[in-house]
Amino acid sequence: MAEARSGPTVGQIVLGLRLRDLRERAGCSFGDAAKALSVNTTTVRRMEKAEVGLKPLYVKALLERYGVGGAEADAFLVLVEEANRPGWWHNFRDVLPDWFSLYVSLEGEARLIRSYEPHCVPGFLQTPAYARELLRTGFPHGSEEELDRRVALRMERSELLTRVRPPLLWAVMEEHVLRRELSDPAIMAEQIDHLLKMTSLPNVTLQIMPFSAGPHPGMFGPFQLFRFEIPELPDIIYTESLTGAVYHDERPDTIAYLEVLDRMGAQAASVQDTVAILGEIRKEL
Repeated sequence: MAEARSGPTVGQIVLGLRLRDLRERAGCSFGDAAKALSVNTTTVRRMEKAEVGLKPLYVKALLERYGVGGAEADAFLVLVEEANRPGWWHNFRDVLPDWFSLYVSLEGEARLIRSYEPHCVPGFLQTPAYARELLRTGFPHGSEEELDRRVALRMERSELLTRVRPPLLWAVMEEHVLRRELSDPAIMAEQIDHLLKMTSLPNVTLQIMPFSAGPHPGMFGPFQLFRFEIPELPDIIYTESLTGAVYHDERPDTIAYLEVLDRMGAQAASVQDTVAILGEIRKEL
């Protein structure tokens, strides 16, 4: 995947992949599909990659060209309508970067999220006060109202971990994150208490990479891996920069990141030792 456009949802990605499969099964080229829509081949390619929205009339014409009709076509078109509906995060579009909306959609559909965070507590595990401290620093020119909105968005995302049938979260974070001074020591104390609470959830695995572990293979920066139960979706890796993000889904890329995550998991403190480290740091505050 290239850098994310504004707002593709997991549903749109899946339907684009299904359209590709239907085209290939029908023995149609991109040119054949484009002729059915009276468009150029680029439009068809972008539909299959979820780089443009799925127009029901276009999809209906493609299904007819691919020999899909009746109840199967009707069901497909219902899925198109559902996929085109804005997600809950659309209400936060005033503070949600275009390139991050796909991330929110992915985490909402993922069955497993593996994360490495070298700079701060992973977003899913942040308290409102800790999130506010980070977001105020990250967006120094924003108003208090914007700050409230950003915190609310982050807290709503974190509710995924306690919903019915939540995703599995396996996160590795650096020890120095917990020792970084904040404007008020009580913020970090509360944050560590929250981490201790979250580690008791059966779907949350947290490991701390202690100072004593030395160099490790993930030191190039933060990233997340998403894994899904949807057969069409491969593992997807998310990497972020100051002004954008890249989503990797090519197998050689995802395998490389998965290997790094496995090596880091073996090198970091165990779950039990992580709880002990959290307790020790909490006593120091």
